[in-house]
Amino acid sequence: MLLKPLRTALAVIAMTAPVATMAADASPTLEAVIAAPHRTPEFVARDVWRHPLETLRFFGVKPTDTVVEIWPGGGGWYTEILAPYLRERGRYVAAIQPVSLPQTDDYARRGAERFRAKLASNPAVYDRTEVAEFRPPERAASVPPGTADVVLTFRNVHNWMEGGYEAAAFEAFFAMLKPGGTLGLVEHRAAPGTSREQSIVSGYVTEAYIRALAYAAGFVLAGSSPVNNNPKDSKDYPEGVWTLPPVLRLKDKDRDKYLAIGESDRMTLKFVKPTH
Repeated sequence: MLLKPLRTALAVIAMTAPVATMAADASPTLEAVIAAPHRTPEFVARDVWRHPLETLRFFGVKPTDTVVEIWPGGGGWYTEILAPYLRERGRYVAAIQPVSLPQTDDYARRGAERFRAKLASNPAVYDRTEVAEFRPPERAASVPPGTADVVLTFRNVHNWMEGGYEAAAFEAFFAMLKPGGTLGLVEHRAAPGTSREQSIVSGYVTEAYIRALAYAAGFVLAGSSPVNNNPKDSKDYPEGVWTLPPVLRLKDKDRDKYLAIGESDRMTLKFVKPTH
């Protein structure tokens, strides 16, 4: 007589349990992690612009990989996907800004604190996340050399350009990776011919400049994907890329216009560290 209620209870538990409670010899699929209930609803709403499934598949991220994500941000958008995906058989290292350095501003310090609080809030998902520090040249080697299968960075190159250490950042990625390892990069794409100075102000970087940084560090281009392209983005806004969602720096001014454009046009590039 109790069999049917028991089955019902077990079904409810299975649907609501975190992805990370799977057997130790199993890993959730990317599809399962992306659909899991632990993800922040506001983040899920941005999947239409960030395409996490297609992006991570393009980069070739496997559940057995050691993955270093550079500057995941206080919200940890990709952390919500990568941490449970790699939890059972891989390794996820979140390389955040070092709060102890005087160069780290208050915004970055608050973001680092918020990120650590996020990890502590859900140990069933984030308990195996490793936190490292990254800000070259002072903390470029927080991740031991030759230990990563994949280094990922999303929309950060313009920040390193503002700090003047973008070349050092790419050199650090190259050092972190094993031979044959992958650097997966997404960045706001500037129109060809945009100067370095314009990129720092606008947040948009030319693909040619990023390729040059990668080649100078020793990487080889393995491919590019159109998955995060947005042809509606004209890249000529009064507050640069931050005019568009999700920031919407102009607030209510022309809000519907910018919402209709959507998030920025982004390059999605895959580089590889040669094996010899």
